[in-house]
Amino acid sequence: MRARVLALGLVCWLLVGCAEVDITKTGKGFYNHTDPNEVEILKTRPDKPYVELGTVTATRFAPSESAKMHNAIRDKSAALGATAVILTEEGIVRGGWGMERWATGVAIRYK
Repeated sequence: MRARVLALGLVCWLLVGCAEVDITKTGKGFYNHTDPNEVEILKTRPDKPYVELGTVTATRFAPSESAKMHNAIRDKSAALGATAVILTEEGIVRGGWGMERWATGVAIRYK
């Protein structure tokens, strides 16, 4: 029984622990952190002027975890001082653990 519980825990940890968001800082300068709850997720470029802060890559989220992925993107982007993220590509592919949600984009800060 104990081995079964440990195995189940390991599988859950692997499934949850694999999702990740990577940010590569590409802009100059540094900004204060922003509130992740205020970071916008956009699908097109905004009309407002902005500066690019970095590229964003999110991988290995479950297909049903769109909101979880967007919130993880908000959290990581807020650390750079982003006020929005423009998602340039997003999709679902077959990965090592089955179907996986992914996205790429650009973290920005309004001027």
